Amino acid sequence: MNNLETENYTKITHFILVGVSGQPLLQIILFLLGLTMYLITVIGNSLIIVLIILDSRLHTPMYFFLSNLSLLDICGSTSTAPQSLINCLQDYPSISYNACYAEMGISMCLAVTECFLLSIMAYDRFVAISSPLRYMLIMNKTVCLSLAVASWIIAFLTSIIPMLVMPVSFCGQNVVNHFACEMQAVLKLVCSDTSTSLTLVFIGSVFTLILPFGFIIVSYLRILIAVLKIRSVEGRLKAFSTCGSHLTVVTIYYGTLIYMYAKPQSKESEDKDKIISIFYGAVTPMLNPLIYTLRNKDVKGALKKIMGKSKA
Repeated sequence: MNNLETENYTKITHFILVGVSGQPLLQIILFLLGLTMYLITVIGNSLIIVLIILDSRLHTPMYFFLSNLSLLDICGSTSTAPQSLINCLQDYPSISYNACYAEMGISMCLAVTECFLLSIMAYDRFVAISSPLRYMLIMNKTVCLSLAVASWIIAFLTSIIPMLVMPVSFCGQNVVNHFACEMQAVLKLVCSDTSTSLTLVFIGSVFTLILPFGFIIVSYLRILIAVLKIRSVEGRLKAFSTCGSHLTVVTIYYGTLIYMYAKPQSKESEDKDKIISIFYGAVTPMLNPLIYTLRNKDVKGALKKIMGKSKA
């Protein structure tokens, strides 16, 4: 980041994180709750990846993207959860300046990648339902791999690079009203004119949130049109069932992210933002394996198959 400190401003070497609560008992409760959610996230998403690798029936484009989503959830949670759990047990947790920006950059890159990946998954469902006979031809291995790699590259270009070139200056205030290094909470400490920075954040959120979300809406409208052309009720229900899990994840994930980033920003810090960030940062990654397992017959079948082999 350029122009980070000037001669008139105090150099910032670390940030103090406020956290969610200062009460010892509540800190322990939050630590145990957070640890449980983190373990469920890692174990659940790892299980989905293992099932997709081991079961040849799941070697399809849909499950290739699902395994990528699970990997993103593991990486996203691991980038913030361990440090946040440690902070829960401290009254005045602190983090170095460089570590804070590294955590912030990694989290943003992973979150943006997931936004693009969810839009790719919507397109995959559209092709599968509208062109079932040409599905494997259109969504071949090269196309799937290219789309996955493109989502990572675009996420890097639209999240990490803007952070490096965004001009900000701190005036010595280093208390972040958050339990982690969240971009909006850190930007609220900037004493220089933040109108440009906040505008860039808003423009970036439109490109990385609103446009992918709009693409998802268009994809599902076209899916709806394709499903309505199916004559049998059973065929329609089967088509809708393949989209239910994805729609549930999209609603939770995009709903919280759009509320946080696609609204006009201010320098006032709000406690409710911390609660909202828990949903897209911890709750959604934890729910993803449960949603895709409970609502997906193929995944449940693969799980039973693996468990049956282990018992034998």
